[in-house]
Amino acid sequence: MCDQWRPTKARFYMQVCGVSRLFNAVFLKAHCSSSSGAFGLRNPEIMTGSTKAQPSLLFRQLFEKESSTYTYLLADTAHSDRPAVLVDPVDKTAERDVALVEQLGLKLLYVMNTHVHADHVTGTGLLKKKIPGVKSAISRASGAKADIHLDAGDKICFGNLYLEVRSTPGHTEGCVTYVTGEGLEQPYPRMAFTGDALLIRGCGRTDFQRGDASRLYKSVHSQIFTLPKETLIYPAHDYKGHMVSTVGEELKFNTRLTKDEEEFKLIMQNLGLPYPKLMDVAVPSNMLCGFQDPV
Repeated sequence: MCDQWRPTKARFYMQVCGVSRLFNAVFLKAHCSSSSGAFGLRNPEIMTGSTKAQPSLLFRQLFEKESSTYTYLLADTAHSDRPAVLVDPVDKTAERDVALVEQLGLKLLYVMNTHVHADHVTGTGLLKKKIPGVKSAISRASGAKADIHLDAGDKICFGNLYLEVRSTPGHTEGCVTYVTGEGLEQPYPRMAFTGDALLIRGCGRTDFQRGDASRLYKSVHSQIFTLPKETLIYPAHDYKGHMVSTVGEELKFNTRLTKDEEEFKLIMQNLGLPYPKLMDVAVPSNMLCGFQDPV
């Protein structure tokens, strides 16, 4: 079980992440690992062939058409509480998300953002008001307000499942990628929720919010492209109708990140993209987690 999150002077910690399903309380914990893998979990191993796990993951990919944003709902349906997390919610679809959580009988624990978005207002603040007890989470490096600030290597537990936090700055200073766990109790193939750091056949722009093309290139290649090739890629946006890719596909077909670093930087310098329409509204709001109450 992931014991209750407790703030400390330096950061929050995770105690034991067990696989027992006798426990009903499910909380966030960071650093649920040791040199030999996660405490309480079976020894992590990459599963192939006949050793594929049969995880208890409920997964929904949701879409907001105006900003072409994907929101992702994940839950552990084998746990008695059916605990869930929601990644990159949008304010305009908050009612939809609340209804879906209720219809599926889930207990939403965390609403999480991959970064401070510039093209839409997060639904985090609204969801916190509509569902008592929900906590917001975003990277510490983002500088945004939230109940929980995440650092690289932290783990977000929901039941017997968890998401690993990987730092992938470059589109913005505080971008992170959430990756499903590794081990017999975890989903196979692994899933990476990449925000705007890695899009399907592309990537997020790097010309505002302290973006840096070189940093983005290094982030993606070191933190995402090193995952198993069958890892599923779920971005925060898509504008051409794609829903999912894999690490292997992006290593072959990504039109930007398959180039060497110098060519990639040149591409990013010459995109000529317009100023985001909602940036002056979205960024200040999202820095406050969607105008949530003070933490």
